[in-house]
Parts: sequence; structure tokens; C-alpha cells
Amino acid sequence: MVKRSGKHGTHLVWDWNGTLFDDMAAVIAATNAAFAEMDLPPLTLERYRELYCVPVTAFYERLLGRLPSAGEWEVMDAAFHRHYWSGADACALTLGAAELLAARRSAGLTQSLLSLAPHEQLVPVVRRHGIEEHFLRVDGRVGAALGGKAEHMVRHLAALEGVPAERIVVIGDAADDAVAAAHVGARAVLYTGGSHSRASLERVGVPVVDTLEEAVRVAEEISG
Repeated sequence: MVKRSGKHGTHLVWDWNGTLFDDMAAVIAATNAAFAEMDLPPLTLERYRELYCVPVTAFYERLLGRLPSAGEWEVMDAAFHRHYWSGADACALTLGAAELLAARRSAGLTQSLLSLAPHEQLVPVVRRHGIEEHFLRVDGRVGAALGGKAEHMVRHLAALEGVPAERIVVIGDAADDAVAAAHVGARAVLYTGGSHSRASLERVGVPVVDTLEEAVRVAEEISG
């Protein structure tokens, strides 16, 4: 779903959950609902941010002290998504996100959205929040939810048709966003408002910021 193209300037690849979409309350509620089905104790937001990682099976391994069985994973994954999507409707865009996206588009700068949320569920949410027009592409995950974002990033960039990796900065809330950026030769800026603690993000070795406005500013600086 290519919308517009641009040949100059930094191209931003935005993450969705925990970055443009302020959904951590729904994530924690859904995680704890899934845990309850397995008789696991609930997590606080702080503990979640200390432990969270991709792939999600590794996150559950940190919690359980072992990899979940196939049956446990199936129960937890289904419960999480059932509760998350019922709670996500109450979530809003991150403060200032819509204005930042609109300003970049008005300035003729390009951006796209790549998420590990299922594509068929992601697109309607993005559309409902009135920001779809600001992106060259909106790509969600197609297929199983077991891996990270790196291979999805390869396909996303290929579909951008001519945007070179050296012009791209990925803005996300997870270490996996930086891994995906490095996988294609792009840069990354990580935002502290989502799934990871600042300490865990700082260990990645890329710029870490506390607001999306700062993320955009730093992205322009490091790609220049």
C-alpha cells in the first residue's frame, strides 16, 4: 500500500505497539490475564519492562525458568490476544504522535510503519486513529508470532522501492527494533515509553530517548 515517495531526507520506520500506540496498560492487563490462566502471579509494569524480550517465548522462559511447553504457549498466546484486543480499543496514540506524523508528511519527508501486530488487525486500528495517510506503507506481521522483526524489516524495505538503508532510521520501544535496523544496515533510536526499561534499552548501544519528539530530532541528527 505505497502512498507517496520521496528521494531525499531521513526516512523513518516507526514501530506501533508501545511507540506510536500508547497501549502498555492493555498489554499488562492482557499479560496478567494470560498468566492467571496458567496460575502465574501478576506482573507490574516495572517488572514487565525489566524482563520483556523478543521472541516472546524467551520472555516467558525468563518468567518460568524454562521454555513453555507447546500447550502452555498456545494457552497463553491465545489468552493474551483475546484480552489485548478487547482492551486496545480504549488506548490512544502516544502524546504528540499524530502531530509529528502530520508535520513530517507536510514537509515532504517520508515515513512508514512496521509492526509485529497481525497485519489484518493492525491496519484497521491505524486507520481508525486517522494516521494511515501519513505513511508510505503500513505493514503488520504475516505468519507466526515466534520470531523477531528482522526478516519483516527486510521485506518492508524491499517494498519501499528505492529508499536506501543508509537513509533509514527505525524508531521503536524494544531492543528488537534496533536488531532489525542493524540487520538491514539502518540506524535506530529507542523510546522509553513502551515495553523496555531505560536500562535495558541503553545496553543495546543506540540512542535512547524519552519522547517521540526527541526521537525524531535524534533520528535526523544520526542520519545526517
